[in-house]
Amino acid sequence: MRIAVVDDDDEVIDFACAALTRAGHGCAGFRDGASALAALRRETFDLVLLDWNLPDSAGIDLLRSIRTIAASAIGIIMITSRSDKDDIAAALHAGADDYVIKPESAQVIVARVEAVLRRAVPQALQDATVRFGSYTFDRRIERAWIGDEEVALSAKDFRLALTFFENLHRAMSRGYLLETVWHSVADLPTRTLDVHVSRIRAKLRLTPDNGFRIVSISGYGYRMERFGEGAGG
Repeated sequence: MRIAVVDDDDEVIDFACAALTRAGHGCAGFRDGASALAALRRETFDLVLLDWNLPDSAGIDLLRSIRTIAASAIGIIMITSRSDKDDIAAALHAGADDYVIKPESAQVIVARVEAVLRRAVPQALQDATVRFGSYTFDRRIERAWIGDEEVALSAKDFRLALTFFENLHRAMSRGYLLETVWHSVADLPTRTLDVHVSRIRAKLRLTPDNGFRIVSISGYGYRMERFGEGAGG
């Protein structure tokens, strides 16, 4: 998962990002609210760790702004030295998913993050075999079917296709998709993602007639859309 750490203390950012990276997550740090909001508008994140006291804004105000951008599509954990019960209640009422009081151990921070991420994923999407309309994916053996017809997919194509299906109607940036599927964007040609998207469109016959399509979002990335029965979820 991709996580943003917003804190004016570089040591806190380094500490949290090191712990989260060891746990297998991607992590980016931001020292103020403006840079964090700018990144959230151009990139996709699954969760934000957010300090209350920032140089250009109050963390709770930034929390509200993030909720207007991402609604419920992103987890938010306040991580702050403020321990007053009124502050905790205010943050939770404003839309925080959890509240961590500094200082806290790396193990607890990672556990809190992963608990929020688990709650955000429906149980059906955690199962080994998942179905979306006529499409079936088996995570254990990385195989996919349309109805009873098996579709030959490479490991990367399988992971990319499943990422789209698990995030229906969610706009995902190119950087997010590359990091989620390839776990690194440093050495990848810029056309890598486009080639794989084109391939899974063709192999899985992703058209409105079959109930799903992947649309390009200019200057940002892609979004999977569902049509017909159950299109909202």
